Amino acid sequence: MQKIKKDDLVKIITGKDKGKSGKVLKVDVKKHRVVVQGCNMQLKHTKPGMKHQNGGIINQEGSIDISNVMLLVDGQPTRVGFKIEDGKKVRIAKKTGKVIG
Repeated sequence: MQKIKKDDLVKIITGKDKGKSGKVLKVDVKKHRVVVQGCNMQLKHTKPGMKHQNGGIINQEGSIDISNVMLLVDGQPTRVGFKIEDGKKVRIAKKTGKVIG
C-alpha cells in the first residue's frame, strides 16, 4: 500500500515550489515520483501530431520526488502511517490519528 495516492491533496515541502499545494495527478511507484497539479511547471516542445494538432511549446507539470511532498489532512501537512482496522490495512494521519479515506 502506498502512502501517497492519486487524487490526494499534498503540500510541497522543498524545492522551487516550496509551500504550494495541489492534487496528485500521477504516481510513479517504481521511480518514487509524483506529478502535482500546477507545480513544477516545465516547457515542452512538441511536434504536430495526433495529440497536439499545431505543435509548439506547451507548459506541463514535471514530476517531483515523493519525499518532497506531504499529505494534507484537514489543511495540515502530516506524515502517513498504517493501521489494521477490521482486517484491512488503512492509512492514518500521524498528526491527528484520523483514518484517511
